[in-house]
Amino acid sequence: MTHEQDLGHGDIEAALATRRELGARYDAELVDGFAERIERTVERRVSEQVALQQRRTSDDSGGRVRQFALGVISLGVGVPVTIVPMVATDNGLPAVMVAWLGIVGVNAAHAAAVNGTRRRDH
Repeated sequence: MTHEQDLGHGDIEAALATRRELGARYDAELVDGFAERIERTVERRVSEQVALQQRRTSDDSGGRVRQFALGVISLGVGVPVTIVPMVATDNGLPAVMVAWLGIVGVNAAHAAAVNGTRRRDH
């Protein structure tokens, strides 16, 4: 059902005009038809709300999984990035610090993006 078919003031007026034309003997049919349209409209709106809530829940859990995966990968990359400069050079501390600042920056940017998207959706 499209939004143009939603129940509105015009629908009520049309039902009343039909009743005036047909008389009281068709009241039950008019009421039943109108009630069915109301039920369809309510069901459609409820299903839209349920679908929206499911998308939000799915997006939230997907963002947390991606953030966790990025953290694990960052630690896996961080170990060699720490060991190689420290072993290969006399003073590898500046290189290690720059590498870890980059890793932290990437993780922080991703977390901010995930949290920003979650806030906009709610």
